[in-house]
Amino acid sequence: MRSQPKVLTIVLAGGEGKRLMPLTADRAKPAVPFGGIYRLVDFALSNVVNSGYAKIIVLTQYKSHSLDRHVSQAWRLASPLGHYVAPIPAQQRRGKSWYTGSADAIYQSLNAIVDERPDIVVVVGADHVYRMDFSDMVAQHIETGADCTVAAIRQPIAMADQFGVMEVADDGRRITAFREKPSDPAGLPDAPHEIYASMGNYVFSAQALMDAVKRDAELESKHDMGGDIVPDLVSRGSAYAYDFADNTVPGSSDRDRGYWRDVGTLDSYFDAHMDLTSIHPVFNLYNYSWPINTNHGPYPPAKFVHADGERAGGANNSIVSPGVVVSGGHVHNSVLSPGVFVHSYSDVLDSVLLDGVDVGRYAHLNRVIVDKGVHLPEGIRLGHDHDEDRARGLHVTESGITVVGKGYVFDQT
Repeated sequence: MRSQPKVLTIVLAGGEGKRLMPLTADRAKPAVPFGGIYRLVDFALSNVVNSGYAKIIVLTQYKSHSLDRHVSQAWRLASPLGHYVAPIPAQQRRGKSWYTGSADAIYQSLNAIVDERPDIVVVVGADHVYRMDFSDMVAQHIETGADCTVAAIRQPIAMADQFGVMEVADDGRRITAFREKPSDPAGLPDAPHEIYASMGNYVFSAQALMDAVKRDAELESKHDMGGDIVPDLVSRGSAYAYDFADNTVPGSSDRDRGYWRDVGTLDSYFDAHMDLTSIHPVFNLYNYSWPINTNHGPYPPAKFVHADGERAGGANNSIVSPGVVVSGGHVHNSVLSPGVFVHSYSDVLDSVLLDGVDVGRYAHLNRVIVDKGVHLPEGIRLGHDHDEDRARGLHVTESGITVVGKGYVFDQT
């Protein structure tokens, strides 16, 4: 019987997330709440742990306090078995500088790889929403003898200018070129109308990864995994693509199999939430065979009160988290995070409310994201008149989503 390889996972969680402002004004992108009770980092960590890999380091940097706290509270593995999830901040081991890119983050943390002495290193991003069994990708990596395997998702060739794109040989696996947002992409051998887009997830042979980041550290580059490390290994003929369409997760359905969303913008963040709310959701949080793990605190059950004519507390096509009270208000097609309170005669439509948001009486919300702890005063209307929202100093996205940042205080005069 062949022994299993020793696997270390590195989660790249130092991203600033400028395109998610104001949600990232006070937290790192991987710590942004999602889906009611989760943080974005929970999806990466759950996928890795469910895949059977329980030695994990999380490289953090930007405004990492809430991220470090969440990981330490929610991700306690069996330490007597040698299992761990360890946040590692930028330590300036290689000089007096912070991480200058994802490859530099690994370079500055090489001691963690040396100490663990793995055969394989799985490197994943911390800000995507998806389910994936990484053990299948590792099996292909070993089978091909690759130094680097890149997770690839099929996308229409017309969308190539939005992704890092892999061009592959006739076998559909060996990467012949890795190009960033090409205007003249080559289609896949078996599907000329499609391209392989990088998902930002990688499997490396440990020595190859260490050698690659050391070479990169000597160069004038962006020190980026996708932009520098992968092209280097492609040039050496040792990089292969893994087709995400081949990945099968227990409990997945035909509807949600292959779901992957990069929630790097406010619009994509909002759209990914709306994917959760339908009767048969595009991404199903209720797959108990491949759970998304987290810690959502000591909240009581959700409660709905009042049923007097127009003063009726209810929610439909919505995710309602623990600790929510819907008191005589109506919620439709929305996501309510723990501790949200919706007061009487208010309407919440197509919206995302983060922890502790208080919605005053007669408030009307339409296509709104509200960050933690904000009080929405009685009679407020948001998302109906974008000029009025902007006049309040609120951010409105190109698609018309109004965003209320953490700590915002409305003028109630």
